[in-house]
Amino acid sequence: MLETRKNTSSLYDKLNVFKKAYDLSLAVHKRSLSFPSFEQHELAKQLRRSSKSICANLGEGMGKQASSKDVIRFLRMSLGSSDETRIWLKYAVDLGYIEAEEYQRLHEGYCEVGRMLTGLIKRWSAKSSSL
Repeated sequence: MLETRKNTSSLYDKLNVFKKAYDLSLAVHKRSLSFPSFEQHELAKQLRRSSKSICANLGEGMGKQASSKDVIRFLRMSLGSSDETRIWLKYAVDLGYIEAEEYQRLHEGYCEVGRMLTGLIKRWSAKSSSL
């Protein structure tokens, strides 16, 4: 049986994937502030939004534990935001706004977040099918 909401309302911040994604989003946010001014409302904003969306969807999904399908749906949205962030990072490196080494570090971090989210989705899907 799933735990009641009062026992799980802050479960997201105990997840390693949340901690990793949150730290990466802070790094991306800080770094994107140095993009050219004309990119602040374009690429930089998209990059900040998508990186933060991973964490926001994790939090929202973990708050909906009364429904495994809702949790899985929000985990999938987090995974999509992680993939989106990797695409924006590719634009940033190809346009010369970040160095290749920094891109590689952030890209690998988001690949790890993606793997962690995929594992979490599989666990929730298995839990859902066993109910």
